[in-house]
Amino acid sequence: MIKRFLLFLLFVSSLTLIQCDMADSKSFDWQGHRGCRGILPENSIPGFLRALEFPIKTLELDVVISRDKKVIVSHEPFFSHHICKKPDGSAVSKTEEDSLKIYELSYEEIKAYDCGSRGNKRFPEQKPMVVNKPSLEEMVQAVNAYCQHNNREKPFYNIEIKSRPEWYNTATPAPAEFVSLLLKELKEWGILEKTSIQSFDTAVLNEIHQQNDDVATVFLVENMEGFEANLNKLDFVPRVYSPYFKFVDKALVEQVHAKKMLLIPWTINEVEDMNKLIKLGVDGIITDYPNRISEVKAETSSK
Repeated sequence: MIKRFLLFLLFVSSLTLIQCDMADSKSFDWQGHRGCRGILPENSIPGFLRALEFPIKTLELDVVISRDKKVIVSHEPFFSHHICKKPDGSAVSKTEEDSLKIYELSYEEIKAYDCGSRGNKRFPEQKPMVVNKPSLEEMVQAVNAYCQHNNREKPFYNIEIKSRPEWYNTATPAPAEFVSLLLKELKEWGILEKTSIQSFDTAVLNEIHQQNDDVATVFLVENMEGFEANLNKLDFVPRVYSPYFKFVDKALVEQVHAKKMLLIPWTINEVEDMNKLIKLGVDGIITDYPNRISEVKAETSSK
């Protein structure tokens, strides 16, 4: 009788573990970095749609502002000499990229630049194709249409405001205007409730909290000053702490979770590193290669 009872307890425990694993899998935040930069051109509509073919929860992207005050999906507030071509088909040179400010161009002018057909030397698996920098509106409409056509759940968005003090009012708006423009569009396109806003610029994060403290904020970190020192730069406690992945250890995971925050590091592309971070207890992973997620799941499930 006791033996049967013990077997029953083991059975119930195994069910509980399975349920916990399933819950953890569903809540774990896999994010496609700039869509799927390792596979298709970054921050492009084809890249975002391709990322949706994989089990990601969130599309990660960057935004800047055009001359006509539209939110544009772009990692830099200019056209990068690494990947972009000018409207005449010639490559953007290193000496001229700083002068090609998106903030000084209308959206119609921005669409004439190609930032995909040259490929990206850092990502040899990336398939080159002609793409332009889309507006946030165009990108969200494309994602919604894809999800509806493919009966896929709509993703969350993790949007980085590209901002530095030296760019204020020259390459980007100052924080107050930048945040206001983005929040307005997030409401207009119906994704505010599914969006977190991230930045390295603490002035931007504090401004978001002032304008709408219900918005999920993400503190991006690339320095080694330490968790507490970085948090002291803010007027509030953000929803997510997002450091460079090599800064993550068990102590940091515990510190972040003690503050009731999530820890989602960037940008992890090797399966081995993903497995290590998952074992440490991170709450999500940002990757250029959503196609490698299946390898990670297979390896972690076998442990």
